[in-house]
Amino acid sequence: MVTSPVDALVFSPHPDDAEFGFAGTAARWTRKGKTLVYCSVTSGDKGSSDINIKPETLAATREKEQRDAARSLGVSEVVFLRYLDQTLEDTPEFRRDIVRVIRRYRPHTVITCDPYRGYIWHRDHRITGRTVLDAVFPYARDVLSYPELMEEGLQPHKVKEVLLWSTDAPNFYVDITDTFALKIAALSCHKSQLGETVSPEMESWLRERARGMAAGQGFELAEAFHREEILR
Repeated sequence: MVTSPVDALVFSPHPDDAEFGFAGTAARWTRKGKTLVYCSVTSGDKGSSDINIKPETLAATREKEQRDAARSLGVSEVVFLRYLDQTLEDTPEFRRDIVRVIRRYRPHTVITCDPYRGYIWHRDHRITGRTVLDAVFPYARDVLSYPELMEEGLQPHKVKEVLLWSTDAPNFYVDITDTFALKIAALSCHKSQLGETVSPEMESWLRERARGMAAGQGFELAEAFHREEILR
């Protein structure tokens, strides 16, 4: 099913990743009337230290938490690809699934995590970021890439820009001074990860991080991204 084009499509490796990297921006954009869709690649079925919880139970819990968080930010829809946590590989099949979502929602902007951050970095984040970038260009754009998607009625689509969070090379900053509280509220939905609410220590750390990202930008708090405009 093809939908009306959305302003932004957000790919996260696990539930809660988008809230850490993008929630303040999401709230700012939806306040301005932009349409956003989330796509969670996994359902985070290994994201617990509780040895008694079943992965399928955890996955169902985390999907609900992600829907609740997205709803609090004004995100229109959440899509789950339901790959298993910690198993992602850069395969043609995974890339095709990402291309399918891009062609379905036809976003102006795609947002995901920067795959090139540092040395010690969750493998699912690296694989997601790299696969999304490849899916955006050239696979989502090219008519002969994944012809089976054409048979599903999904036409090629050219994304205009990509934003990467958790980057070591920021060049695009969004003022989240007025939406920082909404970021914290969205994170508080992820109770399986953060407890009943975001702790004062975590909130303080996030605030100082956002203040550091805003340094020299003329506002108090920011989320920082590496932005790439797609010209071809």
